[in-house]
Amino acid sequence: EVQVVESGGGSVQAGGSLRLSCATSGNTVCMGWCRQAPGKEREGVAGIMSDTYTKYSESVKGRFTIPKDVANDTLLLQMNSLKPEDTAMYYCAASYGCSTSDLLRRNAYPYWGQGIQVTVSS
Repeated sequence: EVQVVESGGGSVQAGGSLRLSCATSGNTVCMGWCRQAPGKEREGVAGIMSDTYTKYSESVKGRFTIPKDVANDTLLLQMNSLKPEDTAMYYCAASYGCSTSDLLRRNAYPYWGQGIQVTVSS
């Protein structure tokens, strides 16, 4: 069983930045960030495969990045130019294998963190 632990998050005004971190207990090849706003389905926002191939949803492309903190072996979600519509619970997810087309699909990930709240005020 792979443990997935998120940290970071919090509240920020529109236009600000936040950074989330995700650590896993296993050597997972694919990792991703999904989010779920109240009353909405969980959606994939960013994913990375083999520490190199990345994919972003259209709603965050150009604003979010997922760099790897190699020294601490954690995956980051750097969120810039935040908007109120980015407010959601954010989840880190991991898998031992996936295809590039799976990176934003929530069903591709069997291991999940507990989630962390991000709130953006206008």
